Amino acid sequence: MSTRQKIGLLGGTFDPPHWGHLWLAELARQQLALEKVFFLPVGQPPHKADRKITAVAHRLHMVSLAIQDNPLFVLDTTDCERPAPHSTVTLLPLLQQTHPRACFWLLLGGDSLRDLPTWTDPARLITQCRLAVLPRPAAMIDWEQLETAVPGIQTAVDLLSGPTVSLSATGIRAWLSEGHAATYLLPTAVADYITRHQLYQTKNS
Repeated sequence: MSTRQKIGLLGGTFDPPHWGHLWLAELARQQLALEKVFFLPVGQPPHKADRKITAVAHRLHMVSLAIQDNPLFVLDTTDCERPAPHSTVTLLPLLQQTHPRACFWLLLGGDSLRDLPTWTDPARLITQCRLAVLPRPAAMIDWEQLETAVPGIQTAVDLLSGPTVSLSATGIRAWLSEGHAATYLLPTAVADYITRHQLYQTKNS
């Protein structure tokens, strides 16, 4: 009888990918004994429709550079190649078709878990995969309120333990737009790519 493959899923805009993404992926891989972690850049996230997103070709290249040193990290383009709208609950069946032997864990920070009731059909989502969550001190979870909004969610969550990395792509973009360097904020290959292609620059930076 074949065994199920344990795969982590880390979705996001990755604009740009940073150490916080890699740390969450590695922490989940170690603590849940995941065989692989798929990085799934989204084409146009529905909750960011009001801002300009860096071209997907650049974001795919940056993710490739960010994960190139870890053979257990895999770039998966399923989400960015499909037509909008992009939601996790409609992505999971596509991944299950491609990987029928897989058990999936969706990797989240505590802030994303807190906001899960605002996602598309979260009740169905927690029947499709488990949630691997790294709590964050700045994002307190009201479990009673969360359970009321998404019944059964507590039994679908595996909490990760470890230090948090307080980086955000929004903050990094703002820092770079002011003309600062990305040294120690991003993997060196990603920082070099950003410099080479002059991403996140403003006329004044």
